[in-house]
Amino acid sequence: MEKEAAASGAGLPGEEGERSAEEPVVSLAEVLAESEELEKEARAVLGGSDHERCSYSQGAVKRQALYACSTCTPPGEEPAGICLACSYECHGTHKLFELYTKRNFRCDCGNSKFKNLQCKLLPEKAMVNPGNKYNDNFFGLYCVCKRPYPDPDDEIPDEMIQCIVCEDWFHGRHLGAIPPDSGDFHEMVCQACMDRCPFLWAYASQIAVHTVTKVTPAAEDQVVLNVEESEEIKKENGIDYQIKTEEEKAAHSNEPSTSSASECSETVKNEESTCRFQELKAKQSVQKNRATFWPHNWRSKLCTCKECVKMYCDLEVPFLTEECDTVLAYENKGTSDQEADRRDPLMDTLSSMNRVQQVELISEYNDLKTELTDYLRRFANDGTVVKREDIQQFFEEFQSRKRRRTDRMQYYCS
Repeated sequence: MEKEAAASGAGLPGEEGERSAEEPVVSLAEVLAESEELEKEARAVLGGSDHERCSYSQGAVKRQALYACSTCTPPGEEPAGICLACSYECHGTHKLFELYTKRNFRCDCGNSKFKNLQCKLLPEKAMVNPGNKYNDNFFGLYCVCKRPYPDPDDEIPDEMIQCIVCEDWFHGRHLGAIPPDSGDFHEMVCQACMDRCPFLWAYASQIAVHTVTKVTPAAEDQVVLNVEESEEIKKENGIDYQIKTEEEKAAHSNEPSTSSASECSETVKNEESTCRFQELKAKQSVQKNRATFWPHNWRSKLCTCKECVKMYCDLEVPFLTEECDTVLAYENKGTSDQEADRRDPLMDTLSSMNRVQQVELISEYNDLKTELTDYLRRFANDGTVVKREDIQQFFEEFQSRKRRRTDRMQYYCS
């Protein structure tokens, strides 16, 4: 999760010597599609965060992209978090840890936690942000094993999953249960947070995604844990979370969507006449010492009676009833907002030209597209790899043909 300053790029075929003729040929369309997908993922991770203006003036932002600077606040110092814009402007050459997103956080850049740095974007800031919450992630350590990610000493490939309560990241093998496939669950609550919020067990027996428990006996200083699978958890009370009644299906159709481009507004739910939590608590099974995994829109199933809302506030988890708090809502905001803001460079150029220039540019673009497609098709038909010198040769010949056409036009017009 460490943010790297260097940019990476793919080398062209033939760049490191002659390659096998049997090497798969990747089309330009496939390259562009992959690039588009990577760009979309990057927009989702940033969640629509502003890369030019410090977020401090917005107060405690519900969710934003955050970083920790190991150069300015190394281990032993007070933890601090910085916004996306400050990571570029004030810490561009520093060693940063990418924290992904944290809820209700205000940018610390330049405050009293930074001994020798003043924020370049907003120098006037309070000494501290008392509402911010910190954990070991701000020093590049994650999970109950308190290890970095990626971990150079850990040879076991393992997915990191974020707890939606404490927002720490955990190795899948350190959760006390084998995680379901990523597409089968929406959010995870770690074992420690389940112990801190025991009311969730009443809901877990009814709507949580069923898992396989596991035992992880290991010394504290071990990185690799021995894992043994045990019996699968049985469906409690004969209810399968995947099977919904007609009433649940109707309720599901009215649940708020997190894919809207507009700012997600908090919905005030009507106070329930009966406590859903007490009804489920009466059916609650024995608690398990493990993390729990939850399906999409599980938060809408939480009771919102007066007593339960007070309980959420007392436990400092009122956000659990807000669909806008989910990471999915955060990612969707990033993709929808920035998709709307994206501008096509070609269209920007065309809009600044007169009609004659527009026609000439479009004609040149179509000629280039047609000739490049025909040129690359020959390689695809022959099953040969396109090399750097092949591309260079194409553009040299294209420019030469363009000059000859221009010369003829000048000749006839003189």
